[in-house]
Amino acid sequence: MPKKKTGQRKKAEKQKLRQKEIRTAKDNVTLAKYPSNSAMECDKCQRKQKNRAFCYFCQSLQRLPQCAHCGKVKCMLKTGDCVIRHAGVFTTGLGMVGAICDFCEAWVCHGRRCLQSHACTCPLQDAVCIECERGVWDHGGRIFRCSFCSNFLCEDDQFEHQASCQVLESESFKCQSCNKLGQYSCLRCKTCYCEDHVRRKGFKYEKNKPIPCPKCGYETSQTKDLSMSNVFGLQFLRIGRPNGTEFCNGLLVLSRVSSTLLFPCVCAVLLCMVSTSSEARA
Repeated sequence: MPKKKTGQRKKAEKQKLRQKEIRTAKDNVTLAKYPSNSAMECDKCQRKQKNRAFCYFCQSLQRLPQCAHCGKVKCMLKTGDCVIRHAGVFTTGLGMVGAICDFCEAWVCHGRRCLQSHACTCPLQDAVCIECERGVWDHGGRIFRCSFCSNFLCEDDQFEHQASCQVLESESFKCQSCNKLGQYSCLRCKTCYCEDHVRRKGFKYEKNKPIPCPKCGYETSQTKDLSMSNVFGLQFLRIGRPNGTEFCNGLLVLSRVSSTLLFPCVCAVLLCMVSTSSEARA
C-alpha cells in the first residue's frame, strides 16, 4: 500500500499547484489589464487616456505616476531592489520613477527588476492599430486586441473592426484548394480550409490544441462555431460606392434609399420578374 500523505505533504502539493497557476495566469493576462495600458485621468485637463509619463493633450506631468511594469504608485521598500536607496522613507511622484519606456510612453519605477525587464517584455512593443496604422505615440487612447484575429486596435476603431472582422474574403465558404466545405476558418487570413488541406505534411500537431493556419500560422477555429459571412453574401451588403449603386445577387440597390423604402422596392422588382416570366410562358 502507498504511504499515507501527511498534512504537511498535502499543503506543499497544494502550494505547488497554486504557484503553477499563478505563473500561467501571468502569461495569459489580457492587454487591457497591463499597468502600461491602464486608464489614466489627467490632473490638469481631466481627460481620460492611457497611462503616460506626460499628458497627451496638455503635456502636463502627473502628480502620482504609475509604474508601467509593476503598477505601483508608491515605493515602500518591500522588495529591497531599489536603485536609489531611501531607507525608512516612502517615495512617490518623481522620487519613485527611474525611466520612461520608449514603447508604451509610461514611467518605470526605480526598482532594479522593473528597469531591467520591462523594455524586453513590454506588451506594446509592436502596438500599431490594424485599421488606422497609428502607434502609441500617435494617439492618446488605450490599445486593445481583436478577440477574433488578435491584431492590435486603437480605442477609436476597436468596436468597428470587431463588428466586421468575421467576414471571409471569398465568394463562398468552400476550401481554397478544393471544392469541399471549409470546416476551419482563419480569422486573420479570412479564408476557409477543409479537413485535408488545413494540415501540412511533415508538421506535428499537438493534441487538444487548435490547428494553426497553413498560410500564416494563426490558430484556426471551426466555422460552425463562428458567425462567419462572406463579402459577396446577402448578409454583407456594402452600400456607398462612388457611383451610388450596388448589385447584390441581381438586385439593383440605391445607396441613398432608406431602409423603410428598400423593402417595397425589392417586392416591386420581384413582382415584375414574376409577371414577365408568366407572360413569356403564355
